[in-house]
Amino acid sequence: MSGMKEIRTKIKSVQNTRKITKAMEMVAASKMRKAQDRMRSARPYADKVRNICANLAKANPDYRHEYMVERNEIKNVAAIVVTTDKGLCGGLNTNILRLVTSKFQEFGAKGAKVRATAIGTKGAGFFNRIGVEVTSKVTGLGDKPHLEALIGAIKVQLDAYVAGEVDAVYLAYTRFVNTMKQEAVFEQLLPLGGERLQADEGSTSWDYIYEPDAKAVIDDLLLRYIEALVYQAVAENMASEQSARMVAMKAASDNAKNVISELQLTYNKARQAAITKELAEIVGGAAAV
Repeated sequence: MSGMKEIRTKIKSVQNTRKITKAMEMVAASKMRKAQDRMRSARPYADKVRNICANLAKANPDYRHEYMVERNEIKNVAAIVVTTDKGLCGGLNTNILRLVTSKFQEFGAKGAKVRATAIGTKGAGFFNRIGVEVTSKVTGLGDKPHLEALIGAIKVQLDAYVAGEVDAVYLAYTRFVNTMKQEAVFEQLLPLGGERLQADEGSTSWDYIYEPDAKAVIDDLLLRYIEALVYQAVAENMASEQSARMVAMKAASDNAKNVISELQLTYNKARQAAITKELAEIVGGAAAV
C-alpha cells in the first residue's frame, strides 16, 4: 500500500504543477498579444526615422557625424545585449547568449577587447559569470519598455564611441518572426552605414533647409535614430519572450498531462494487483477450511 500512496502523492504533485504551467501559459498568451501590438506599432516609426537619416546623409555629404565615421582599426568593441528579466521561456536567452559568446570569441581572436551593456537580468548575470566587463545595465523593465529607462545605459556606449574609447558598437537581441519562431540577431549599431542607411526604393531625394544648422539637426536626429533602434530591439525581444514562454508552458502542461496518465495507469495496475492478491488469499483461506 505504501507504493500506491507514493503514486497518489506524485499524481497530486504533477497535477498542481500542471495547474501552474497552464495558468502561466494563459498569462503569457495575454501578454504576448499586447507585446506584439507594441512591437508592430513601433516599426513604422523606426522605418521612417531610418529613411529620413538616409536622405539627410545623402543630402549633406559635407558634414559627417561621428556615428557615421568608420574606424581604421577595431581595438575595442562594445555590445548592447538584450535579454529577459525572468526565465521559463525556453531557449530564448540561451540562443542569444550563445551567439554573443561566439562573437566575443571572434573579437578576442582578432585582439579586440570587449565590453557590454546588459539590458535584462539574465544577460547581466551571464556576463558577470564569464568575466565580461559590464559598463552599464538596465533591469526590471517590466512588461512595457520605457525609453527613459534605456537612455542612460545606451548613452554610456555612445559617449564612449564618440570619445574614441570604443571603435564599434553592436546590438544583440531576439527578433520576433512569429509565435513559433524567434531569431537571435547580432548586428552593427555604430558606425552607421551600409544597409542601415539605405533609403527605400522609390523614395524621393530631397534638398533640406536646416534650422538652426545642419550639424544641430543631424546630431539630434541620429541620436533619436539610435534610441529608436534600441527601443525596437527591446520591444522585439519582449514579444519573443512572451511567445517563447507561452510555447514552453504549453509543452510543460502537455508533458504533465502525459505523466499523469502514465502514473494513473501505474496506480490502477498496482491497485488491481492488490485486489487480486486479497481475493486469492480469501479464496485460498476458504478452500483450506
